[in-house]
Amino acid sequence: MAVYPSSCNWRGKKHRKLDVNKHKHCKPSGRLLRLTVIWACSTGEPYRTSGFLATASTLSGELIQTAKFNSRGVVIFSKIKTPTKQAYVVKIYSCEGNLVRRVVVPRGNDAFVIVP
Repeated sequence: MAVYPSSCNWRGKKHRKLDVNKHKHCKPSGRLLRLTVIWACSTGEPYRTSGFLATASTLSGELIQTAKFNSRGVVIFSKIKTPTKQAYVVKIYSCEGNLVRRVVVPRGNDAFVIVP
């Protein structure tokens, strides 16, 4: 039996048929696979972060990864699996390279929201 994932045609791309029997083991978990950091203002609107960078490092200072923010205030650290097993220091740099924010993300998180 084949199932179509969606009836919409996203950006002109056609969807392919999925074999339900082949993907029976796949179940939604409700968890994010990689650490996601969201930078939003107190009203809930995301900051405009085009060109911003973020670094994630351990508390001892070992750099784990540098990643780019998207334009909606979200950065995903693909090298950090969730839930996190240790705390991480996340530093945010502007497009000019200036340090804007430094936060500590506690262990046990899938996502973290920074609100000034």
